Amino acid sequence: MKGLRRLLSYARRAVDEYKMIDDGDRIAVGVSAGKDSLSLLCTLAELQRFYPKKFDIVAVTIDMKFDDLDCRNTPPADYSGIAELCERLGVEYHVEPSNIAKIVFDVRHESNPCSLCAKLRRGMLNDTAKKLGCNKVALGHHFDDAVQTFMLNLFYEGRIGCFSPVTYLDRTDITVIRPLVYAPEKDIRYFASSAFLPIVESACPANKNTEREQMKYLLTGLERDNKGIKHRIFGAMQRAGIDGYHESRIKNYDDE
Repeated sequence: MKGLRRLLSYARRAVDEYKMIDDGDRIAVGVSAGKDSLSLLCTLAELQRFYPKKFDIVAVTIDMKFDDLDCRNTPPADYSGIAELCERLGVEYHVEPSNIAKIVFDVRHESNPCSLCAKLRRGMLNDTAKKLGCNKVALGHHFDDAVQTFMLNLFYEGRIGCFSPVTYLDRTDITVIRPLVYAPEKDIRYFASSAFLPIVESACPANKNTEREQMKYLLTGLERDNKGIKHRIFGAMQRAGIDGYHESRIKNYDDE
């Protein structure tokens, strides 16, 4: 598949540098049905074939059930394409239904729903992973997500911070890993398009209308006028050792 080799190089580098995978790991891959998580699934399935440490993966989708929302005529999400992809990859696939959308939008009427939604979704994913006998959860956050998160925390919360490449959660005894943390979004987008991944478009009422989308637009403009600024921000995070990041032994690729 076109573009997979490049994603593999990023993932192998992150996995090695942050010691993300150990022999005997059973890893739940959080599959939201977007390009990032599906690309991560394909990457880990391929990495599994030759990585010296043997590990198993299982794909897990938390069905948000947007079709259950009041006053919305949304059909149920169709994950059959993802099920077929998992069958081709030889990966177990589990869809876990939830009432998260109803809680966030119909019960809580959240004006800024993303934070609560993400918290509930992560909690359910971790619990499901534990139920399936997994000791790790892999998420599809990539290089651009890391830079955006750092800037969002700075702009909107006035603090220095980001999600970590590796996080141990003592409550659930689950370790969260982010193998695509070195992969630029453009490379993920290219692979997803070339591989015709079965992306399921989000029916979330807040989709494309979030602070993250605004930050993404801002950084795109800054990158256009100041080429390499995202890599400099990421490099600053590494040099400062923010939230588990450290300087890479390999120089970052520049956006082309």
